[in-house]
Amino acid sequence: MKDKIVRTLAEMENVMARTRREADNSKKFAVQNFAKDLLDVADNLGRASAHVKGSFSKIDESNDTAGAVPLLKTLLEGVEMTEKQLGEVFRKYGVEKFDPTNEPFDPNMHNAVFQVPDNSKPPGTVAHVLKAGYMLYDRVIRPAEVSVTQAPDPDADKNNTSNKDSDA
Repeated sequence: MKDKIVRTLAEMENVMARTRREADNSKKFAVQNFAKDLLDVADNLGRASAHVKGSFSKIDESNDTAGAVPLLKTLLEGVEMTEKQLGEVFRKYGVEKFDPTNEPFDPNMHNAVFQVPDNSKPPGTVAHVLKAGYMLYDRVIRPAEVSVTQAPDPDADKNNTSNKDSDA
């Protein structure tokens, strides 16, 4: 009887601990779907500010008779402030952006879009990040879209030189 009571008590403690863990995880990851939906908004804000910054170098301010340049600068500042504030809100709720450039490819965290031959990095290394990845605490909510290095094909070099020789 004493053994039964001890086992039942231990089982109850295990159930309480498991329930506590599940409740903590539910609270922790409750914003996951909402955060995933906002990631495209963050990407678009980043693209908008990058595009406008690139366009400023092409604008001739001496020909700006309509006063558009100050308005564009104000718009850019607003977009950048909104992007910064969204990033702060993400961090507050555990959403972190990650950039895996020059890291080894990890299929759990990265989505390989294409491969590029590259002698300067070991094969299987992330060469370029096309779309940044995001994590919610320790969980990937969007893998980074990347290009991955591959070893150059020595046969391709031989074929290219033999084709050039035959063309001459």
